[in-house]
Amino acid sequence: MNEQIDRLWPSPASALTDDELVADLGPGVRANFVASVDGAATRAGRSGGLSSAADKRHFELLRRVADVVVVGAGTARIEGYSGLHVSPESARWRVEHGMPEHPVLALVTGHLDLDPSSPMFTDAPSHPIIFTIADAPGAERLSRLADVVAVGASHVDVPSLVAELTSRGLTRVLLEGGPSLFASFVAANAVDELCLTISPSLEGGDGPRIVHGDLPAPHPLHLAQLLRAPDDTLLLRYRR
Repeated sequence: MNEQIDRLWPSPASALTDDELVADLGPGVRANFVASVDGAATRAGRSGGLSSAADKRHFELLRRVADVVVVGAGTARIEGYSGLHVSPESARWRVEHGMPEHPVLALVTGHLDLDPSSPMFTDAPSHPIIFTIADAPGAERLSRLADVVAVGASHVDVPSLVAELTSRGLTRVLLEGGPSLFASFVAANAVDELCLTISPSLEGGDGPRIVHGDLPAPHPLHLAQLLRAPDDTLLLRYRR
């Protein structure tokens, strides 16, 4: 059974359905992160350690409506990414709405230090995309498994990356991390929405935040929605 999610703001409602939760998730770049009340982005080194039943439901629904999921290669390794399969319910929903059964996985790496035998490639339901820099070693080795696209000379250029996705018709972009890649998207003013789950815990320590890196200036956000689960997990959506 799906974990109950209620809307507290802007229009209160109880026990939202999946369709109600995805109703206004349109095109654009949407980032999704989880953090503790005191700002930790990981528990025991993984963001998944902070997740809850409500967060997992919301995570699946964000993937349900996405054309492409973008993630840094390091985060994909740490979090144990495999082939990008959504649930059977999500796959049916996508087909009914004229979409492929599963979103495309797009990995971002400047070094192409990826294992060709990883399930991200061997179990992929669709051809992944790898965004990297020009002359990155190993492109030929990986080109059999994914579309390897150079989007920068010395670093991955975020506007070029987003433009390439748009040219492929992948306009609903879900950015899943990590914090350094998120910082580069924010610095490029390329994030339209942030979905932030607040785990009701204090973690302490010196763990990472959801944004890691310098920004040219603060980026103010507008709260678009506030959701709550029975275990006091909060799900917030902010817009630029």
